[in-house]
Amino acid sequence: MIFDIPRERPIAHRSWLAVSAMALALAVCLSACTAPASEAEQPVPEPTQTVTVAPTAVVDVPVTSSKPAAIAEVVAPVTVSIDQIGVNMPIVPVGVDASSQMELPEDPAVAGWYRFGPDADSDSGNMVLSAHVDSPQFPIGPLAGLRDVSKGESVVITDDSGGVTEYVFTSVTYYPKTELPVDEIFAREGEPALVIITCGGPFDSSTGRYRDNVVAVAVPA
Repeated sequence: MIFDIPRERPIAHRSWLAVSAMALALAVCLSACTAPASEAEQPVPEPTQTVTVAPTAVVDVPVTSSKPAAIAEVVAPVTVSIDQIGVNMPIVPVGVDASSQMELPEDPAVAGWYRFGPDADSDSGNMVLSAHVDSPQFPIGPLAGLRDVSKGESVVITDDSGGVTEYVFTSVTYYPKTELPVDEIFAREGEPALVIITCGGPFDSSTGRYRDNVVAVAVPA
């Protein structure tokens, strides 16, 4: 079916388009011809507030030298003398044996110094010496008379630097070997002292050992 479209509508449409085009062109022209706002009319920016930042505090950082501390030289005792009981015997440094006991020289006439403890120049702790009282291969040792030493008697230690230190005995004690106060005897702290140990008490043939230890303690004179 063919519709008869009135001719006026296209014309009116064209007129609306023409008017719209003219309005748009006018708007564009006005926009293009408008003068920019003068400098006086432009908004003045707010002044920026200045913030004062306090300087970082200076911290003194202690500086530690990376150089390792010097190892104190060991001053080993080399002889022990106890005039009261006729002792004048050499001393050698010893450590710990396979049974975790203090090593002892085989010859009872030679004392051992426990080298992992205080030495002859230490200002704290106990310097420990010990020796067998006897041995099947040797005569009775000099420390067999340790049990007879008197309080106040002198004992003298000579060290490997040639220094001589005098001590005086303060106690002589018998301890069953099973009750020996090891921590107290081998103390590395506290006032300096000299501890001398040997065997004593009855001999147990079943174990081949003496039952007790004789422990004499002396302090610097």
